[in-house]
Amino acid sequence: MREKVMGNTVVLRLEIGEDIVSCVKDVCTRRRIKAAHISGIGALKRTVVGVYNMATKVYKANEYNEFMELTNLCGNVSVMNGESYIHLHATLADEKGRAFGGHLNEGIIGATAEIFITVLDGAINRVHCDETGLNIFDI
Repeated sequence: MREKVMGNTVVLRLEIGEDIVSCVKDVCTRRRIKAAHISGIGALKRTVVGVYNMATKVYKANEYNEFMELTNLCGNVSVMNGESYIHLHATLADEKGRAFGGHLNEGIIGATAEIFITVLDGAINRVHCDETGLNIFDI
């Protein structure tokens, strides 16, 4: 992973074999980022995205072990229990242009990824919501 700071933004370039979620969490932990917006694009060779089921309060994991374009990565950084909390969603396209997406659990780089972490002033905390089963912004 390569990183460069430009103003309030950390620019990342990930390399083949790296995991998006792990890399973003590492950067945010090292830099003590407590609130940020994330966006990016790239190409992945293995992806796990989840879709949340409100009835069971469980994510259904969908695995893709093929080369796919990362057509959109978006998300945010907040804090829960004193640690960086990374929340990412991804939209992927297969070789026929069909789109798949959801909550990004794992995204292994197949070629590269270009990611922007735009840091916000202050901190956004999260709390667990019993009604939804999700960890939500405490604002």
